[in-house]
Amino acid sequence: MSDLAVNRAKFEELLKGDKPVLVDFYAEWCGPCRMTAPVIEEFAKEHPEFAVCKIDVDKEEDLASDYSVFSIPTLILFKGGEVSAKNVGGVSMAKLLEFTGVQQ
Repeated sequence: MSDLAVNRAKFEELLKGDKPVLVDFYAEWCGPCRMTAPVIEEFAKEHPEFAVCKIDVDKEEDLASDYSVFSIPTLILFKGGEVSAKNVGGVSMAKLLEFTGVQQ
């Protein structure tokens, strides 16, 4: 399990913070999720202005359902506790920077 992985309680705590929250909905068995994981981890290290977390859809099925996550990986960006953007499928660093609005 990644050190970015969180449960519902930790996720809800992050949403109450001041930072935008980038959430990667994933599963351990998902090939595209495993390919995206290093990109998400690098982004988390390079952009401390974001709270970055991963939610395992097999462990947090209700949470995935709450946000209509039907395919993985799904990235959701929250600003002010609300969904700001959603991306389904794997991402490159360039696409992730564009998705989050980070200037390259």
